Amino acid sequence: MNPGRLLLPALRWREEGGFAHEQQTIDAALAYGAGGFILFGGTADGVMDLTDRLHAAAGRPLLIASDLERGAGQQMRGLSELPPPRALASLHDPAVVRGAGILTAVEALSVGINWVLAPVADLDIEPENPIVQTRSFGEDPETVAAAVAAWVVGCEAAGAMACAKHFPGHGRTRTDSHMGLPVVDASRELLEDTDLLPFRAAIGAGVSAVMTAHVAFPSLDPSGTPATFSKPILDILRRDWGFDGLIVTDALMMEGASAGRSAGDIGVGALRAGVDLLLYPNEPVAVAEALTRAASGDAGVAARIEESLRRYDTALRVTASEGRPERLPPSGSAMATSDWLLSGPMLRGSAPKLTAPIELVIVDDDQGSPWPVSPNTWVTEALAQKGVPLGPGGSKVVLAFAEPRASKGRSGFSPANAARLAEEGKTAALTVLFTHPRLLASLQPPGPVLHAWHRQRLMQEAVARWIASHIG
Repeated sequence: MNPGRLLLPALRWREEGGFAHEQQTIDAALAYGAGGFILFGGTADGVMDLTDRLHAAAGRPLLIASDLERGAGQQMRGLSELPPPRALASLHDPAVVRGAGILTAVEALSVGINWVLAPVADLDIEPENPIVQTRSFGEDPETVAAAVAAWVVGCEAAGAMACAKHFPGHGRTRTDSHMGLPVVDASRELLEDTDLLPFRAAIGAGVSAVMTAHVAFPSLDPSGTPATFSKPILDILRRDWGFDGLIVTDALMMEGASAGRSAGDIGVGALRAGVDLLLYPNEPVAVAEALTRAASGDAGVAARIEESLRRYDTALRVTASEGRPERLPPSGSAMATSDWLLSGPMLRGSAPKLTAPIELVIVDDDQGSPWPVSPNTWVTEALAQKGVPLGPGGSKVVLAFAEPRASKGRSGFSPANAARLAEEGKTAALTVLFTHPRLLASLQPPGPVLHAWHRQRLMQEAVARWIASHIG
């Protein structure tokens, strides 16, 4: 019995040196027998090289996971980035969602990632939720359940494990669990009729794993214990629904899990509640040691570890193959989907005739986060590559960015950015909104507004194509 198998530490790419700075973490993880790793960032070639080296160094199969809610290109440059789930669902075509799951899995497997930490099964029902928003397929439980099932079927059929998150639902929260412990006061009856439906659909579709939320649900566990550490809540999966796949934690470095608990208490507490795999702990070596100590002195903990190791071994067998699939050439499907999203009616106003040069004004609400933010310059670069003159003297276009971001702590624009957006919009020929459609109501400009969903490169370049096509 090796409790270390139940831990998956994180490895993050840096522009300088790639994953080289993570070697100490890798060596320590392999020494205590980690079951795998979670990867953040990188290039396709860099990740493929890393996963090859990890397996060679371990001398055994590993689970290699990554957050790929918007396709493999969300993390790895050189692979396909997809629009956010809410945007895909707005097209009302189940084949698009299922295809997203297939493409994500195939591209992930091509670089050695066999576990996709997606889809988000939360409902997008709380306007002040700072972290879910467009990561969800929508607010209607049945619509989201159908989309989650379609995505899971596509991903699992293509050979990668999927993971429905964040059970029993993060959509009603107003607190980011990266920053604190959210509490959802909804009744059990309401949760069973709404928030839980997408998770039941995911299990029915054959999802390999379910991720817990660092969120308290007093109607499900009156003690107020976060779901990650709550046996009554996790018993819904095991006892009530008969789910025998992996139950895994959200990142344990988040404040909603770590506040007031030592590293060892976090690991042992989650395991006692029914969790199988411990993802992204702050101190993985300390957690591995705590699990070993607890197992030696507590038969109940030892039995839970054996149970979780059985599920881990089953997952390894499911993901085993004769080698990774070949890297697919870009199909253009992601680009076509992004253009499709912008081809519908304007959210407000009529499509303007723009006049060159195009003056781009950027209002970016996503700056200042502890986590790196992607560039806001891809519209500018794409227009320049097309030869579109840029600068004052023609049409003014405002590009407004506000996405759900870890530790951002709010769902929309700050007062200062909202005021600037309103002022700049007074003289703009077009405002482009890279965010949730509900934030349209917070915009004051009298002119037309184009909704582009997300700041990702895919949608910024789609907007550049749209702008170029409307210059007359």
